[in-house]
Amino acid sequence: MSEVKHEIAFVNGIRLHYVRAGKGEPVLLVQGWPQTWYEWHCVIPLLVAGGHEIIAVDMRGSGDSDKPDSGYDSNSVAEDPHALVKHLGFEKIRVVSHGNGARVSYAYAANYRSEVKSLVFLESKILGIESDDDAEKEYWHFGFHQAPDLAQLLVTGRERKYLSYFFKTYSYDPNSTTESDLDEFVRCYSAPGGLRGGFEFYKAFPESACQSRELAVRKLDIPVLAWGGSHCMGEISYRSMTLVANNVAGGIIPEYGHWIPDEKPDFIAKEILAFHKKSG
Repeated sequence: MSEVKHEIAFVNGIRLHYVRAGKGEPVLLVQGWPQTWYEWHCVIPLLVAGGHEIIAVDMRGSGDSDKPDSGYDSNSVAEDPHALVKHLGFEKIRVVSHGNGARVSYAYAANYRSEVKSLVFLESKILGIESDDDAEKEYWHFGFHQAPDLAQLLVTGRERKYLSYFFKTYSYDPNSTTESDLDEFVRCYSAPGGLRGGFEFYKAFPESACQSRELAVRKLDIPVLAWGGSHCMGEISYRSMTLVANNVAGGIIPEYGHWIPDEKPDFIAKEILAFHKKSG
C-alpha cells in the first residue's frame, strides 16, 4: 500500500480524510459501517493495476474525517463526496460502494445524475422502497442503534468485542477480517465521536428512506452492478436496485458474506474492472 497517499480536504463545511492512489479513470470508493476507507485496502492495488485512479473516502462520522453533530441523512452525506470530487477537479466519476455507503452512493447518483458514470452497489438495500418500516426493522441492530444514547452507552469500552461480533456473524469466512484489520476499525470507532458518528447514520435511516422514495420516482439510467453475498443479503441488493434503476447487473455471489471487499478482493476487483470496461 506504499502508493496510497493520505490527504485531507475541507469541503461542505467539514474536514474529509481520503486516500488516493494510481492514475487513470477516477473511481470513488465509499465504505460501510463499522469500517472506514481501509475496508478497500486489498482492492485498491488491483483497481490501480486495472488502470484507475482511486479515491477512497472516510464518510463524515467515520475514520479520520470530522464527526459533526448532524447531517447524516443520505442526501446530506452524499454532498460530502460530491464536493470532494469537484474539489479534485473531476467532472464525472465512477462510484463503488458497500453497506451504508451504498445507500449514500445511491443518493449521490440520483441527485447528480449527469456526474456519475456507473454505480457498484455491494451488500445493501435502498430503504423505504419495499416497506415503510424497514428503516427501523430490517435488522435487529437498526433499532438498537437508533435508540437515543443506548447503543453508545452500552458499547463504549467494549468496541472491539462489539465490532468483532458483526465481522464474524455476517461473514462467510469469519477469519476474513484479520486482527490487524480489526485494530484499525477499533481505533477509529473508539476515538472521540467514533461510535456516535457511526450510530448517527442509523438514526437518520427513516429520513433517508423518505428521501429514497422521492428519488426513486425517477429511476437511474446509468449502469449499476449490484451484488449480495450468499451468506448475508443474498438477492436483496440486486432486487432493491432493480426498483430504482433501469440497467442493473449482478446477483448473488456464492460463498460470500457481508464483507465482500475483505472476503474475496481478487474476485470483486475483477468484477468491478469487467463492469467498468463493459459499461464504457
